[in-house]
Amino acid sequence: MVCRVAIVGRPNVGKSTLFNRLVGRRLALVGDRPGITRDWREGDGRLGPARFRLIDTAGLEDAFGDSLEARMLVRTEALLDGVDLTLFALDGRAGVTPLDRHFARWLRARGGPALVLVNKAEGGAGEEALLDAFALGLGDPVAISAQHGEGLGDLYGAMVAVCPELGEAVAATAAAEDVLRLAIVGRPNVGKSTLVNRLLGETRVLTGPEAGITRDAVAVRWRWRGRDVELVDTAGLRRRARVAEEVERAAAADTRRAVGACQVAALAVDATAPLDRQDVAIARGIVEEGRALVVAANKWDRVESPDSVRRSLDERLRTSLSQARGVALVPLSALTGAGVARLMQAVFDSRATWSRRLPTAELNRWLAAMLERHAPPLDGGRRVRLRYIAQVSARPPTFALFVNRPRGVPAAYLRYLVNGLRDAFDLPGTPIRLLLRTGRNPYAPGR
Repeated sequence: MVCRVAIVGRPNVGKSTLFNRLVGRRLALVGDRPGITRDWREGDGRLGPARFRLIDTAGLEDAFGDSLEARMLVRTEALLDGVDLTLFALDGRAGVTPLDRHFARWLRARGGPALVLVNKAEGGAGEEALLDAFALGLGDPVAISAQHGEGLGDLYGAMVAVCPELGEAVAATAAAEDVLRLAIVGRPNVGKSTLVNRLLGETRVLTGPEAGITRDAVAVRWRWRGRDVELVDTAGLRRRARVAEEVERAAAADTRRAVGACQVAALAVDATAPLDRQDVAIARGIVEEGRALVVAANKWDRVESPDSVRRSLDERLRTSLSQARGVALVPLSALTGAGVARLMQAVFDSRATWSRRLPTAELNRWLAAMLERHAPPLDGGRRVRLRYIAQVSARPPTFALFVNRPRGVPAAYLRYLVNGLRDAFDLPGTPIRLLLRTGRNPYAPGR
């Protein structure tokens, strides 16, 4: 069994920096401004021989009502019901604050193993805070510096002392090739987080009327009909000219990294509004990155003329996204759940297409037929010879075309070949890369 460890504490005490340190990658956004993290973020943590599932949480604030901060606190409280160890982080430079004491009492009342970490204690900076932290009633505190990696040996010893099973825990991760990595992307306020919660069947990520609630790309392990999925909710992407804040720029960069790491990206669009230029720009970015694409037309329950809207969306995608012709469009409602199962089937179908490998003999018979139907134009009066084609990789399908004069093949003829590949071998909606190579056929006998 894998232990679950959560990091909690006031805003800006270094929780996300510690999270990144323990997972060994920059997964969580960090910055000087408080409140950057708003949702849980999970990763496979490791410290010495210990392996555990680590969770970064939003900053603890004493908030009430239906404010965003109050909803964040409620979700953090619900999360702690399912963890094996809580790491309560303090800012060693600021000392123990009244809010730290308030949440220490809150943790004591909840029960369960907890450990106090006095962060930002490099060079003895947190000595006074370390002494004050003994009075919090949560055991002996540990001085660390998440940024500089100091005190991690002491942290390991304290974690194993409080939660002995950590010393024996081994992360049980599925084979990477068996896990479908799916990113939910789109503009702000199109319902991405609501869709993620609907897929998971629980309120896993924050939602609300406020635009831009999601900042981190939040990854969640999940199973759909017995198949492993890593589902990533991402921050909304706006046009770059409108992105002014440093945090928003970092969140947008985090989203682009999530797209680069996924296999399939589901682009959520608002079906009650025309397909925006930014929607098309995001879709093109996904295709250029070489990821499989599915378009989720959300808020379909509010559409008054479904047939008309469907035709309009199909036409816009056909004319504006020719490089992924035939991309799957799935009408759905994240609010009611209608169409969500069809989305996941489309996602798995899209990955299967994206992973296809085609026999070389069939490819070359197809190339001969394409050349007979429409030969390439002359290049400066000289004939362009397309000699051989072979698939060199999948994910996305990538082909090498051996030609005597690569620069003599015009872009329009390459589009003719790509569309021919898509139609002949049933490759709808997936990026296709066609690389021109010169020289003799490297696969010919004797080579």
